[in-house]
Amino acid sequence: MTAILARMYEHLRWADEGVYESLLSATNPPPHSLELFAHVVATEDAWLSRLRDEKRKVVPWPHLSLTQCAELAKRNADDFSAFIADLDSSQLDDTVTYRNSSGTEFTSTIGDILTHVAMHGAYHRGQIAAAVRSGGDTPAVTDFIAFARGVSAAPRR
Repeated sequence: MTAILARMYEHLRWADEGVYESLLSATNPPPHSLELFAHVVATEDAWLSRLRDEKRKVVPWPHLSLTQCAELAKRNADDFSAFIADLDSSQLDDTVTYRNSSGTEFTSTIGDILTHVAMHGAYHRGQIAAAVRSGGDTPAVTDFIAFARGVSAAPRR
């Protein structure tokens, strides 16, 4: 199971890099697309903090520049890769207790958290693609199957 998670997080890195390149090359990126990208990378970081049992305030909708998003995305991808590499399959059922951004306490398994983070990013990358397309530009290809086939995530003109 950890091999599948590692692959999902290779995809996360590739997809976040593609979104960055897409927004960087867009001639008319809708402001909401940057807000969504900042949300994706900030929540990746928040979940890493929860997995590490770091008690810090979570800001799910931060105001970040595109460069800050790219830097945080790279750090997140590196940290998730290291976290998963050190993870034994038996630990996927271990639980983490945390508070969401509203202060409500929850307990989830490590496996569920890792799955959620990967799926959450995919959902919002789709929203970013729609926003970039509505601005008249071509969004990055970020589908997992494109990653698996070795397709470039860079936008095509």
